[in-house]
Amino acid sequence: MTLFDKCGGYRRLHTFTYATVIHLETISFCKRFIPWQQDQLGKTAGQMIGAARSGRQNIIEGSERSSTSKETEMKLTDVARASMAELLGDYEIYLAERDAIPWSKDDDNRKKISSLMLPKIYLGDDQLHEYWGYYQRVKPIFSPWLDNKDGVVVANAMILILQRTMAMLKNQIKQQGDIFLEQGGFRERMYKSRSAVRDDKTVLDENAPACPKCGKPMRKRSAQQGKYSGSEFWGCSAYPECKGIVNVDATDAVK
Repeated sequence: MTLFDKCGGYRRLHTFTYATVIHLETISFCKRFIPWQQDQLGKTAGQMIGAARSGRQNIIEGSERSSTSKETEMKLTDVARASMAELLGDYEIYLAERDAIPWSKDDDNRKKISSLMLPKIYLGDDQLHEYWGYYQRVKPIFSPWLDNKDGVVVANAMILILQRTMAMLKNQIKQQGDIFLEQGGFRERMYKSRSAVRDDKTVLDENAPACPKCGKPMRKRSAQQGKYSGSEFWGCSAYPECKGIVNVDATDAVK
């Protein structure tokens, strides 16, 4: 059994590439359409760029933590999604301040952006270099809207990209949860791995009773906590799948 799951690999996720587009284009948007004269404390631009950065960075951290904590991976992915939602609200307010309404589902621009697909990504052993080469091929896909001189057009396009990314992150969290339910967490793997090593090294006691629940041989163990701490008992060798136990005194009495 492998103790550590695979981790990283976030550069292969479409959510990460969308998050990268969102981060870099939000920086560009703030420079172009939120002049410092109207945002002297930098609060609006700072909050927007911070939210965009949080979305991207939490995808990275969640992916890197996946080997030892599926729970943390799910939480950080959810934080990334929440950061995207925060940023979405900022773009909506930008439109509202200009009496602009987000594109309807029948708008041609919305239909075109919604139909866009990212190209497949192939990464070898030079991922840092290869990923940013890939990103340079992705960027022009959105250029007709994100390079537009009208901030209302750019904000609308960003809203659509954010909505898509949030939907994908929601599915990503569900997939992470399904994997956790199927494979368990790091503590379970630690116990199973340790048990496997111990089973390889330990010869079963010839006097060990059979488990009353599953019939497999039992092993003598010691309670680690509670009022019976230090007391010995027979525990099923198939634990944690089977939690059968037998009192040591009961088997000694039989002898």
